[in-house]
Amino acid sequence: MTDVFRTIQSLSEGTYKEKGSKFLAFAAPVQTTDEVKELLAYYKKEYYDARHVCYAYRIGAEESEFRYNDDGEPSGTAGKPIYGQILSNELTNILIIVVRYFGGIKLGTSGLITAYKDAAADAIFNGKIVEKTIDITFSVSFQYEYLNAVMRIIKEEEITVLEQHFDNNCLMKLLVRKANAEKCQNRLMKIETLTMI
Repeated sequence: MTDVFRTIQSLSEGTYKEKGSKFLAFAAPVQTTDEVKELLAYYKKEYYDARHVCYAYRIGAEESEFRYNDDGEPSGTAGKPIYGQILSNELTNILIIVVRYFGGIKLGTSGLITAYKDAAADAIFNGKIVEKTIDITFSVSFQYEYLNAVMRIIKEEEITVLEQHFDNNCLMKLLVRKANAEKCQNRLMKIETLTMI
């Protein structure tokens, strides 16, 4: 399994208009379902006069946590096409909300699917897709005399030091790519007095 995933860098917007109906799309990076709930509450309040506020999201590097919602549109015509754009762009840690203002003319099932799909696609297109690594953090404790040996491994393995405290006994909080974590931990464990915390 790879330790890289694709998401969007920051909030982006898209639009789609058809037969007087206006579709406003918002794509936002998210890490948790709590963030999803907060953003949904915000957009539902912000666009309280809209007919529908439909959405889809996918969270986690394993891409296992997802949901989509039609918010009163005919089943499968809104949330699923939005989610389809997340899948076809291979994105995760993303929420896409599409707000619909009804223009008085019904679009039919295929018209709705196209509208929600294209609005979501426009929001993704207007955003910046970035690749991120799956990282893990761990802490190590060791005697000061072994600092140089630890620092050499940190440099060679491109480990990020998040926190450090130097005394007779040193303490460091480290960040490393998941794919490289076991190798780094094994190298560090060979240093005398070093313990993982």
